[in-house]
Amino acid sequence: MRLIGNVLWFVLGGLWMGLGWWLAGIVACITIVGIPWGRSCFVIGNFAFWPFGKEAVNRRHVNGRGDIGTGPFGLIGNVVWFLLFGWWLAIGHVASALVNFITIIGIPFGIQHLKLAVIALAPIGQTVVPIGHRATIR
Repeated sequence: MRLIGNVLWFVLGGLWMGLGWWLAGIVACITIVGIPWGRSCFVIGNFAFWPFGKEAVNRRHVNGRGDIGTGPFGLIGNVVWFLLFGWWLAIGHVASALVNFITIIGIPFGIQHLKLAVIALAPIGQTVVPIGHRATIR
């Protein structure tokens, strides 16, 4: 079922939002300072291409310890991210969600877009894990 959902997602809009994440990652990586944001863009961009069966979680929950992206620098990075890229990626996901909510079949896709819109606001410190893996993290 995940495969069917992912293929439909990719064809019906996931491709464009994933490319949007990758474009933001490429722009962020142009400077050395932007590499942490670019890394997050590529991780979440891959998630935006094939989201079903995976979810984004805080890296602190996965590693069991904090790192530079989950501490105060991650907070500062997320504020900078929001001002430069986050708001327009979130708007893209919300707009895509509204289009998907028009049909009954599109409702799961709209819900996934809303989840990605929340992630788009603050992706630093997030990583993507299989859904079954999250139960072992907690």
